[in-house]
Amino acid sequence: MSIVKLNNQGVKNATAFGSITGLGSMIFIKKLTASSSSTLSFVDGASGVVLDNTYKEYLFTFKNMHPANDGVNFTFQVDTGTNTNYNQTITSTAFQAFHGESGGSPTLGYASDKDQAQGTAFQVLMQPIGNGNDESGSGTLQLFNPSSSTFVKHFIGTTQYYNDGDYSQTLRTAGYINTTTALTKVQFKMSSGDIDAGDICLYGIA
Repeated sequence: MSIVKLNNQGVKNATAFGSITGLGSMIFIKKLTASSSSTLSFVDGASGVVLDNTYKEYLFTFKNMHPANDGVNFTFQVDTGTNTNYNQTITSTAFQAFHGESGGSPTLGYASDKDQAQGTAFQVLMQPIGNGNDESGSGTLQLFNPSSSTFVKHFIGTTQYYNDGDYSQTLRTAGYINTTTALTKVQFKMSSGDIDAGDICLYGIA
């Protein structure tokens, strides 16, 4: 059996190859801040269209999304061209983990009430969020190659929030938007009532 030896130059190159810089960078595009907002819609960006073929991956970050109503869902949908119906067909899957402040009911399992099978509803990213003064939710949504005219559009949502029943809850949601038409816009909203406060930032992954 041969022995592989690494000299100083080899180690240096391996380190550079594994660096974050070599894997790309996040380019800030736009920030929306909620203030008793019924929706937050990413419609236009630097090039006129918020989602275009500049990037193959887009990343939304959510900071302290706080609902006006108690026990509601934080959701998203997308649309194409100049359409604003936000009713594209989604197939998705979801699983969750939660743990109560009392130490009881730790659970990990499939979340069948948060998935869709060729549905056109807004996709759940957090559910249910409390509206207490100290309650909110944060996380990310990755959207892959939304400008493709060949493939469906995949997404991954990862969130952590203060459940209205005094639980720490995390939800992992993933799926695809079942269209080969380019996506151009994204809208976020609560299932009922306004988004009382919170920031959503959009980045392109170069």
